Amino acid sequence: MIEVHHLNNSRSHRIVWLLEELNLPYEIIQYQRDPETSLAPPSLYKIHPLGKSPVIKDTNSDGALVMAESGAIVEFLVAKYGGGKFSPAVGTNAHAQYLYWLHFAEASAMTQLILKLYLSRLPDAPAPMISRVNGQISAQLDYMESVLARQPYFAGDVFSAADVQMSFPIIAATSRGGMEAWPHMMRYLTALKARPAFERANGRGGELTLGL
Repeated sequence: MIEVHHLNNSRSHRIVWLLEELNLPYEIIQYQRDPETSLAPPSLYKIHPLGKSPVIKDTNSDGALVMAESGAIVEFLVAKYGGGKFSPAVGTNAHAQYLYWLHFAEASAMTQLILKLYLSRLPDAPAPMISRVNGQISAQLDYMESVLARQPYFAGDVFSAADVQMSFPIIAATSRGGMEAWPHMMRYLTALKARPAFERANGRGGELTLGL
């Protein structure tokens, strides 16, 4: 059995979604953010020292593996339980693109979005820094749009776990609207949300209502 320590409105939504895509049995342990600070509750620190989500506990592994970091969890689940699904064949160009987007989601896309979130909460944030971050976000969205203009998914013609990972920054970027300049990205997001497994994940873990 796999336990998902699931914080509302967090990256763990995509782990619940992936488990639904893989049709694996799992249990959700729910945690709620503090309504004032948006921080995770202290109880999550009992599961992982950094109090982050997602965290999974895989009791099908030797020694009941406990694992954090959504990208690492996605790679682990696909490698162990995917049976060749949701990841292109290792050594192919498609697999290289898959790995790129799997890690781009956090290493590049979310870095700028989180910076924007923090700056928006600082009343005296310097205008040049805000402008720089907004420019970086727009450049990344343009780049992502150009990829989705020529292929339906980030790793090519077939849905993969890289799309699960990329869902979070795209939902975050679209949370405040103003996405008319990126129609292919909006088409892509609509297609992701229409997947039955995505809908089931919303039902079990709750919908993402981000405000980045």
